[in-house]
Amino acid sequence: MTQYRAPLRDMRFVFDEVLDAYATLQSLPSQREFGNDLGGAILEEAAKLAENVLAPLNGPGDKQGCHYDPETKSVKAPDGFRQAYKQFAEGGWTALACTPEFGGQGLPSVLNMMVEEMVCSANLSLGMYPGLTHGAINALTAHGARELQERYLPKLISGEWTGTMCLTEPQCGTDLSLIRTRAVPQADGSYAITGTKIWITGGEHDLVDNILHLVLAKLPDAPDSVKGISLFLVPKFLEDGSRNPAFCGGLEHKMGIKGSATCVMNFEGAQGWLIGEANKGLKCMFTMMNSARLMVGMQGLGIAESAYQVSLGFAKERLQSRSLSGPKAADKPADPIIVHPDVRRNLLRQKVMIEGCRALAYFTGLHEDVAHDHEDAAVREQADDLVQLLTPVVKAFLTDEGFNCANAGLQVLGGSGYTEDWGIEQLVRDARITLIYEGTNGIQALDLVGRKLGLGGGRAVRNYFALVEGWLKGNADSEHALALGNALKQLQQATLWVASEGMKDPEQAGAAATPYLRLFALTSLAWMWARMAAVAKAKLAEGSTETLFYGAKLKSAGFFMARILTETDSLLAEVKAGKATLMVFSEEEFAA
Repeated sequence: MTQYRAPLRDMRFVFDEVLDAYATLQSLPSQREFGNDLGGAILEEAAKLAENVLAPLNGPGDKQGCHYDPETKSVKAPDGFRQAYKQFAEGGWTALACTPEFGGQGLPSVLNMMVEEMVCSANLSLGMYPGLTHGAINALTAHGARELQERYLPKLISGEWTGTMCLTEPQCGTDLSLIRTRAVPQADGSYAITGTKIWITGGEHDLVDNILHLVLAKLPDAPDSVKGISLFLVPKFLEDGSRNPAFCGGLEHKMGIKGSATCVMNFEGAQGWLIGEANKGLKCMFTMMNSARLMVGMQGLGIAESAYQVSLGFAKERLQSRSLSGPKAADKPADPIIVHPDVRRNLLRQKVMIEGCRALAYFTGLHEDVAHDHEDAAVREQADDLVQLLTPVVKAFLTDEGFNCANAGLQVLGGSGYTEDWGIEQLVRDARITLIYEGTNGIQALDLVGRKLGLGGGRAVRNYFALVEGWLKGNADSEHALALGNALKQLQQATLWVASEGMKDPEQAGAAATPYLRLFALTSLAWMWARMAAVAKAKLAEGSTETLFYGAKLKSAGFFMARILTETDSLLAEVKAGKATLMVFSEEEFAA
């Protein structure tokens, strides 16, 4: 079985050469000293950790899973997870992009995103424990009272404790106005939290000694809507060492990510503290949600990379039939299956989607750093607009393609992929949840058309179009300028259709949302591929000796433009088809 190897050369190509990220980061006050030497060394060490510590536990962790003890209401993670997590935390990986004020290293968010990619490739289940903690850190940093920050952030940032996000309840998921968990004010300024939450990642486990739950609940006099939701911090253990009555009621029996403890959590009058303002909890939680959504996008990318490596290794070794153009391995009884066109189609689709998605994700992460730290308020606003606009695209498209790539990888392996021997069936199972949690991909599409297109009165999407148009004007001689320009025109047509028809009838926007998001994503990848091809062409013209690497980039760009970007034609048609053929059915006719 192929062992995971971090794709550092490709990661550096995108970061260093295509995005020129070091120059951008060094223009920010907090990153003046962040250079290639430091960034390269960190990525090298992260690769070693992912390859040698996390990846070997992935398969065994899936087979063993987590175990719940109903007597103690405790959860045991798979063997080796506690030791690996301790090594991860002690290595400073939980603190990478956190504020130095509370023990963080203050490094760029985009660097943390790159590390997350490797962690998710190596062991998605294990990576989720610190991953959700990072979101809790962001929410507490942005909205927590100073006392709460001083009490809890150092432990979260160091990885000594972990955090959760407790939103969903048995009767509600996306519609949080239906939550029933209640928070009753206490004389000491704390609150008694009572209710049940489900599907809570890392709600209970044995990796650390304390877990901090961020819980959505309603105050007694709160409005009965999303405007009546507050956010509370509820620790497993209180400061005096006593057990807070926040207990795991059981584990979910899941299709995948079996090494990740997905818990039912019962809060039985547990003591908690308000984060942010009363009845403003949804705003606080979205700080955590947006962080989590980008992280989930990286999960899709990470799984896709692992699946590609497995299927590519198999295709080079598996002998089956002869090439249609004549034997390629005459000294062997058959040719390796990589010679066959349809196998290549599956492999190349994985390759170009992974590399394009990586570029789009890093582009988004880089602008997240600019949005947080640039000295010019106008630049910060424009960067934040880009991050807001692209977050649902990154979450939805990268997870769609993560699953597609894993599925294509399994197809390359054939019957071998359907068995447990090669590990790719686990990747298919693990990938499937990424399209669902932190807001299903349908919800991401609704967020894009319903909220993000209207951001700043359409300012965000107009600025994004202007960026692409500006690149096209400056690179009119690009081999791929025509294809990118045509895709951009189709996306602009779709945007106008959604804006005009959606204003008249919200169901029109809802019907167009999913194909519109995919059209947006493919156009964005076309831009990324045009940029990557331009860099590769320039490097070869300069006499680079990496002819294989840069030559493959040029060919990959051609494959994407000729065989994948053509999908935009049908997507535009689907957007303009509107709601008619969707909403015309009565409920009874679905079963007719």
